[in-house]
Amino acid sequence: MILYLHGFRSAPGSVKATRLRDYMTERGLAAQFWCEQLPVSPKAAIALIEAQIARCDTPPTLIGSSLGGYYATWLAERHGLKAILVNPGVLSHISLAPFVGTQTNLYTGETFEFTETHIAELEALEVARITRPARYWLLVETGDEVLDYRHAVAKYAGARQTVLEGGDHGFSRWDDYLADILRFAGLDPQT
Repeated sequence: MILYLHGFRSAPGSVKATRLRDYMTERGLAAQFWCEQLPVSPKAAIALIEAQIARCDTPPTLIGSSLGGYYATWLAERHGLKAILVNPGVLSHISLAPFVGTQTNLYTGETFEFTETHIAELEALEVARITRPARYWLLVETGDEVLDYRHAVAKYAGARQTVLEGGDHGFSRWDDYLADILRFAGLDPQT
C-alpha cells in the first residue's frame, strides 16, 4: 500500500499524485493507492493519515511531496515505515511562516486560512534527525525554486538519494521513477 501525502496548497489532483494513481491503476494496483485532501491543520492531517495507517493490513510506504515529505518523515519515524520524499520540506515551520494568512489551493481554487497555530503544530512535528536512513529514499531536483535541495540532502544523509540537476519543485522527472517507486514500496510494477 502506498499513502501519497501532497504538499502545501496542493491536492490529490496534483500532477504527481494523479500520475502515480494512474500508473498503479494501469497495473491492477488501484486498491493499493491512497491519497486524500489533507486538512490545513498539520495536527488534523497527521490524525487523518494515522487513521489510514491503522486500516492497512501491512505496513504502507509513505510518499511525501514538499510539506507531505515533512509529514512522511515524522510518520516514518513514529511508525517505523518506509518513506519516499520528493523535494521535501525540511523545516516546514520556518519555510511556511511567511505564508500565514489567506491562501489558495493551487488545484481546487479553494481559499483557506493558514495560522500561527498551524506553524506551532508544524514545529511539534519536526524530526531533528532520522534514525534509520535505510528506510528512506530522497528524490530532489537542484532546480527546485521553492526549497533548497541541499537542506534535504544533508537531513537524509545515509539514505538512498537521487539528486537530479535542474528540474523544479514539482519534480519534473517524476514519470521516470514510477516503476522504481513501486519496487521500493514492495509492489510489483509488472502486476
